Amino acid sequence: MLSSLVKEKPEVRLRAFRAVDEPETCALFIEGHTHVLTSIGITKVTSSKNEWTTNPSSFVMVVESLDGKVVYGGARVHVAGGTQQLPIEQATGAMDAGVFGLVWQYAQQGTGELCGLWNSRQIAGYGIGSIFLIRTAVAIAYQIGIQSLFALCAPYTIPPGVAVGMEYETTIGENGTFYYPKLDLVATTMLLKDVPVLSKAYEEDKIAIMKIRDNQKIIRTEILRKKEITIHYDIEIQNLKQWDLSVSIAQAKKNYFN
Repeated sequence: MLSSLVKEKPEVRLRAFRAVDEPETCALFIEGHTHVLTSIGITKVTSSKNEWTTNPSSFVMVVESLDGKVVYGGARVHVAGGTQQLPIEQATGAMDAGVFGLVWQYAQQGTGELCGLWNSRQIAGYGIGSIFLIRTAVAIAYQIGIQSLFALCAPYTIPPGVAVGMEYETTIGENGTFYYPKLDLVATTMLLKDVPVLSKAYEEDKIAIMKIRDNQKIIRTEILRKKEITIHYDIEIQNLKQWDLSVSIAQAKKNYFN
């Protein structure tokens, strides 16, 4: 397969893995994400040191060419209790320490955060960064066993966040908002409280998530604003048995009470 993208009707793979298992793919993720951030004037974010690449509780999604040579976009799900605080804690803790208690409230049953969402200009307009990666992150959250999922959303990711069942979390910041990652950008705290059930998700999104969740290797032709993209979903996380959510929950407790 050639790694070039057919713009009229692109075909890509959306794949998931633990960060520690694929350092080379993580490097491609970092390169692409950094390019997107710098193109809009963002040079410093809390994950800029890329410590997540060695965090055993960091799970990565990439949208890549079918031959795996080019990464067009991606996102991550970090689980509370890994070797780092959640990105939302790193980003906002100095502004409002209440975030730590909020995360711990949900970490006791297993929680995480959708973060690092991006897509390249090559694939802009097909919903990768605004819909399909977000749906996939929710499916991944179920696979790894967490019950809730945080997100610190830019304005354009709020509607798709709501669509998958996320709610505004207004107990921290300025009614849930922070100036992040720079002073002229506003980020909004969102929380999906019931990953297994998705009680507040829109029906279309819930059906799509369930299909991906129940068929971890599935090919779907997705349509957004009359644009079609064929996605080869491959979200079964290899070596997942080597990771234990209960260990992360126990570590989260140590992090908050030691």
